[in-house]
Amino acid sequence: MKECASDAVQTAEEEFNIKLDLTQESLGSVDDVLLSFVEKYNDKALEDNAVFTICNIYGAYIGEVFKSIAGGDWRYDQSNPEAPFVVLDVGEHSYAFSGICYERLVNNSNISVKAYFEQALANQVQ
Repeated sequence: MKECASDAVQTAEEEFNIKLDLTQESLGSVDDVLLSFVEKYNDKALEDNAVFTICNIYGAYIGEVFKSIAGGDWRYDQSNPEAPFVVLDVGEHSYAFSGICYERLVNNSNISVKAYFEQALANQVQ
């Protein structure tokens, strides 16, 4: 997932001239980057392969930032072989950072990955 997070940093810089620095402060920029894909590539950004890649690398980015603060381990869940997914397990909580990227990119542009991150972090502090 570290490699995917690195891909997110590189892609944001190359595609949109947005610098991501693996800090919590940079997460608002991830919200912008996700919508920028739709603005730049229109429907092509929403094709299955593109969505999978975009959500996976930016989900990894968010997760790696989270992991640097709260710890945790990545887990590849294959309980449904037709829809496997990756989550970050931290204590008793599991966070689907790629899933929240998908929600913002495909379903609801008002959903914020930064807000999801902050809520997840608040869950760890309680």
